[in-house]
Amino acid sequence: MSVLRDTVNYVLNLGAPVFVPIIMLIIGLVARLRTSKAVKAALTLGVAFSGMTLVVNYMMDSISPAAKSMSKLFHLSLNAIDAGWTGVAAITWSYKSAFLFFPLLLLINFVMLTFNWTKTLNVDMWNVWNKIFTYVVVYYITGNAIFGFLVASIQIIFELKEGDMWQRHIEDLTGIPGVTVPHLIALFAVLLMPLNKLLDFIPVMNRPADANALQKKIGIFGDNTVMGAIIGALLGLGAGYSVSGSAKLAIEAAAAMTLFPMISKLFMEALSPIADAMNTMMKKKFKGREIFIGLDWPILAGRNELWVTVIILVPIELIMAMLLPGNTVLPFAGIINLSFVVAALLLTGANLWRMITLGIITTPIFLYGATYFAPIITRLAKTTGAVKVQSGQQLSWSTFEAPDFRLFFAQAFNGQWWAMIMVVVWVLGFVWLYIDQNKIPVPSKRYITNLGVTDLDETKKDDVKTQQVKSDLNGEITDLDGLNFSNVSKSKPAKIFTINDLDGMDFSNVKK
Repeated sequence: MSVLRDTVNYVLNLGAPVFVPIIMLIIGLVARLRTSKAVKAALTLGVAFSGMTLVVNYMMDSISPAAKSMSKLFHLSLNAIDAGWTGVAAITWSYKSAFLFFPLLLLINFVMLTFNWTKTLNVDMWNVWNKIFTYVVVYYITGNAIFGFLVASIQIIFELKEGDMWQRHIEDLTGIPGVTVPHLIALFAVLLMPLNKLLDFIPVMNRPADANALQKKIGIFGDNTVMGAIIGALLGLGAGYSVSGSAKLAIEAAAAMTLFPMISKLFMEALSPIADAMNTMMKKKFKGREIFIGLDWPILAGRNELWVTVIILVPIELIMAMLLPGNTVLPFAGIINLSFVVAALLLTGANLWRMITLGIITTPIFLYGATYFAPIITRLAKTTGAVKVQSGQQLSWSTFEAPDFRLFFAQAFNGQWWAMIMVVVWVLGFVWLYIDQNKIPVPSKRYITNLGVTDLDETKKDDVKTQQVKSDLNGEITDLDGLNFSNVSKSKPAKIFTINDLDGMDFSNVKK
C-alpha cells in the first residue's frame, strides 16, 4: 500500500502538463504513430496545458480582485470562506484513502471498454480528486465507507457515458477529433436539460448566438478582443475601480479572450494525430470500433462564450449571495463558475443567450449547495490538517461542483426517502439527456434548422433554396397535389447532340 501511495503522490506532483503528455506519448506509440510525431504531439500538448493554465489563472487573478472589491461595495460579510475548487482539491488530495481511487477508475474504465459499454478512455487522472471528494461526502453523511466507494464508482460510470455522449459536440466546438470530456461538471446538464427545453419556446433563443454569429450581427462589438475589453471595463466600473483601473481590467480581459482561442489550436494540433492513430488501430483490431480519449475540460476553454458567460454572472452571484435568505457563503475564490458553464456550453451548443439565462436561473442552486456542504468541507479540512479554519468560521466552495448529484446520492444511501426519489428522477434525467444529445444536431448546425431563409446571410440564401429544392424532389408524387403551376412556363428542351453534328468541325488545333 505504501508503494502505491508513493507512486500516486509522485504522479500527482508531476502535474497535468507533464503527466498527461507522458500518457498521450505512450498511447501514440502503442497506436503505432511515428516516434517523431508522437514526441512532438506530446510536447505540444504539454505546452497547450501550460498555456491554458497560465491564461485561466491570469483571467481569474484579474477578475477575483474585482469581485472582492464589488463585495465590499455591497457590504457583504458572510460566515463561510470560499476556497474555490483549487482549495477543495488540494484538501481532498490530502485525504488518507486518496490513492485507492486511481486503481478504481482504471479498473472500471478497463471493464467498460472490454465489454464495449463505453468508447471513452479517460486519461484525465488529475480529476480523480472529484471521485475522492464524492467518497468523502458520502462517508461523512452515511458513516459507511463502502457506500462512499459505491457512489464514487457510480460517478465514474456516468462520467464515461457522458464522454460518449458529448464527443461529437466537443469535436464540433473545438475541431479536435476523437477527444471528449468525461468530467463531473458536465453532468450538471441533467439539471439544465428541462430548463433548456423550455427555452425552445422563446423564438430569440432559437437563433444562432455563439461568438461568430454575434460578430456578424453587431460587427466589431462581437469581436473576441473588443467583447473582452467591454466586459472587463464594465466589471471594473461596477467594482468601484477608477477609470485607469477599469481600463487595466479591460485590457487584461481582452488579452485573455484573445489568447484562449489561440491556445486551443495547440490542443487540436497535438491531439489530432494521436486520435487518428488510435482510431486506425482500433478499426484494425475491432471492426467498426472507435475509442475517444477523455481529457480535462480546458480543451473547451478556447470557446469565448464560456468566458463571456462566467464574467457576466460575477455581479449576479454577488447580488444573489447578499439577497438569498439562509446563504452563508461569500463568493470569492470560486466566483468564476466553471461548475455551471461547461455543462451549459455543451448542452446549448455555445448559445450565449441560453447560457446566460440558465446561469441566472441556477446560480442559487450553487450558493445553497455551498451552504449545505460547508460543514463537510470544514470537517475535511480539519481532518486532513491541510488548511487551518479559525473558530466560528467555515470553509466552502461558492460554485460547488455537482451539488445535485452528490446531495441526492449521499442522502439516498443515508436512507432518506425523498433523496431516493430524486436519485430515480436524476437517473431518468440523465437517460433523457443521453438520448437527446445523441440525436440532436451538433452545435454548428443546431439553430440554423430553426431559421427561415431571411435569417441567414445573403450569400447563403441561394444555397439554402437549392438544398430545399433538392429535398423537395425526394418527396412522393402525392406531394404535388394541390400545388399551383399556373405561372410555370414551358421551356425549350436542351439540344441533344449526335455524331453528325461533328461534321465539318476543325480539330487541327487540339493537342493530345
